[in-house]
Amino acid sequence: MHKTGFVRRILIVAALFLAFGPKAVSQDTDALGTYTPYSLFGIGDIQRQGTAFNMGMGGIGTGVRDNRVINYLNPASITERDTLSFMLDFGLVMKNFYNTDKNVESAYNTANMQNVIFTAPIYKKSALIVGVTPYSSIGYKFQSKEQDKELIAKYGDISYEKYGTGSINQLFAGAAVNLSKNVAVGAEMIYYFGALNRYSNVSFDSDASVRNINTGWDYDVRALSGRIGVQYFGNIAKNTILTVGATYRLKSQLDGDHTSYALAVSSSTMDTVKLVTSPGYKVDIPSEISLGFSIKKQDKWMVGFDYTRQDWKGSFFGETPGVDFKPSVASSFRVGFEYIPNRYDIRYYLKRATYRFGAYYDKSYVNIAGNQVNAAGITLGMSMPIFRWYNALTWSVDLGQRGSLENGMVRERYVQVNLNFNLHDMWFIKKRYQ
Repeated sequence: MHKTGFVRRILIVAALFLAFGPKAVSQDTDALGTYTPYSLFGIGDIQRQGTAFNMGMGGIGTGVRDNRVINYLNPASITERDTLSFMLDFGLVMKNFYNTDKNVESAYNTANMQNVIFTAPIYKKSALIVGVTPYSSIGYKFQSKEQDKELIAKYGDISYEKYGTGSINQLFAGAAVNLSKNVAVGAEMIYYFGALNRYSNVSFDSDASVRNINTGWDYDVRALSGRIGVQYFGNIAKNTILTVGATYRLKSQLDGDHTSYALAVSSSTMDTVKLVTSPGYKVDIPSEISLGFSIKKQDKWMVGFDYTRQDWKGSFFGETPGVDFKPSVASSFRVGFEYIPNRYDIRYYLKRATYRFGAYYDKSYVNIAGNQVNAAGITLGMSMPIFRWYNALTWSVDLGQRGSLENGMVRERYVQVNLNFNLHDMWFIKKRYQ
């Protein structure tokens, strides 16, 4: 009871942090959870899913089973475990962005919580999972000065600012069971929640008699969805296992209150020029299918591949003035590899560690004037054992690029570091000696 209460408190704190964190910093343009101009569109930048375990191998996980870590990318995988064990995974993410277009270069660093996930056995070859992770994030800011000499002569310096903050998170709970010695199935319920905020301000810096204009767009979201997963696994050689998996995320519709406003602001007064609230504003999150496989030599190496597809064409995001944005079909290709020199070496610590490498190619749902925004990168990672059982500190590094300098686009280069604490313990073990 003590352990379950501890885990419950951690999950509640994580959910509250993700739920209220974006709102708490929504007026601070220097507190962004992500930093990419491509989050200006739709519901923002869709976050790549997975812990440092997955990220170190390019993001694979649909066809992966491992009893030492939590792989939440396929709910069916959680039956691969010690029958009396529980596992808790807590993750952090740090990202450095370096964005370039033909005229401007900018850099930004972000840090945030990536996930809190808990799994435990239910009965024999069945298990449950509960967790919270980000789904999408908005983070951008553009600043400029008025260049028209006539306007400057009349009003003095005029500043323009556009920025956005916020995120959509997903709280999920599910269960899985082995139907036979070679087949596992899992299902989970997903609850989306969060807020997306966009602002556009005009400031008259020199003329105090002219009031500034602040406009905004706030969208508080919530929705229910679900995901099912299946895995087939079996020996193809001595101590060598083939796993084939698939997942299907159900289509859902974000439902929430959409508020747009305009304010006239001076040092002493603030008047509301416009305030429109539209309850029941709806945006579709389309269904998603993922296929994957892995081949694993027990306690030695593993190689795997994933493919994911999600069709956003029918989703409605509203207008983006001045930009020809149309949602497109998102897809990704991911490949990964891990290697363990000697898991049971008692002399050399680094031989017990797990080393990971991977690569990916993503096509996002963002399509601007017929140019789909794509990303590619390479990854590496490592799990460092701590104390007994399977406790470990796992990290990964993602070196990638999104977009290009062609067709007036922005080239985004980034370095993402994931850090996960993998905690593993046993329940219901009766001590022989006190």
